[in-house]
Amino acid sequence: MALQLGDIAPDFTQDSTDGTINFHEWAGDNWVILFSHPKDFTPVCTTELGEVSRLKPEFEKRNAKAMGLSVDPLDDHKAWEGDIKETQGHGLNFPLLADADRKVSSLYGMIHPNANDTLTVRSVFIIDPSKKVRLTLTYPASTGRNFSEILRVLDSLQLTDSQKVATPVNWTEGDDCIIVPSVDNEKAKELFPQGWDEKKPYLRMVKLQK
Repeated sequence: MALQLGDIAPDFTQDSTDGTINFHEWAGDNWVILFSHPKDFTPVCTTELGEVSRLKPEFEKRNAKAMGLSVDPLDDHKAWEGDIKETQGHGLNFPLLADADRKVSSLYGMIHPNANDTLTVRSVFIIDPSKKVRLTLTYPASTGRNFSEILRVLDSLQLTDSQKVATPVNWTEGDDCIIVPSVDNEKAKELFPQGWDEKKPYLRMVKLQK
């Protein structure tokens, strides 16, 4: 059965470019971005891994770690690292799992037989510090991911975990938010003394105070 939102992310032990990884132990109390790519020495994957390496400071600001995966062996991963640094300007600075036995990709449903029965698709999982799956995304092999969007969702998840708000369409950090419907106006006055713009009783826009 496919992993669903709210499920506990399966634990595993697997080889990686950073040595053997015990996933839950490695994750610790961090958020995790776990993502798979179809194959080493392929063009789209090369650009993606370079971008995730470039974004490492942004992940760290959000108490998040990145981890990649493909079903190619570790020797291929290590040979590929030089190409990533040469072409993208950023060397690999996060672990890349060598899932040659398909153990992790099977646990996480990263192989979609109707797309390709041997290679992983471009899956993304955001996993919170309690090890719960909070987001899943699946891209086709031909389409590179938008990691700015993944950071945007991470910002939204962290914000909405801490305050009684939801984030509207195209929200980015600093934009107005929505007071969740479960908070009535009396409670909202306590939580949001700055006031809000009530467009409809169920649509109350609020600018959060810093």
